[in-house]
Amino acid sequence: MGELKPLGYNRFLVISVGTGSANKEEKYNAKKAAKWGIISWLYDDGSTPLLEIITESSRDLVHFHSSVVFSALKSEDKYLRIDDDTLDKDESSMDLATKSNLENLVRMGEKMLKNRVAHMNIDTGDYEPIPDNVTNDQELKRFAKILSDERKSRITIIKRRNE
Repeated sequence: MGELKPLGYNRFLVISVGTGSANKEEKYNAKKAAKWGIISWLYDDGSTPLLEIITESSRDLVHFHSSVVFSALKSEDKYLRIDDDTLDKDESSMDLATKSNLENLVRMGEKMLKNRVAHMNIDTGDYEPIPDNVTNDQELKRFAKILSDERKSRITIIKRRNE
């Protein structure tokens, strides 16, 4: 095996598109959960606490870890997370496939493209708009240009090798 070399994280571009989550409301608390039996952990008042906790924590940890890595490497401009943590119950539901809700999801996606790019504050876990007045749409176009330029460069290199 050869010598291990640094990965060169500055070459990576990461686009992470979230599914959104409900407003940061306190749906559960330790006092209430302490009285739950197994059924209440699986289903409580129209929601599924255990499943929500697992999926939300997994999502949050991946995003937090990615934010920490790209921040430590001074490459925050190479990581774009598009998500919305201000959804209401219907908007964040994974199984509400009514025509009205699906149309609303399209509108929400279009609105998210117009939102300013936000990075996670590593100390609080909250999304905070970056100082530049850049929208998610503009940032996606910037990423697309970088990828397109990279592809053109690689094609040129391959053509030169084959001459």
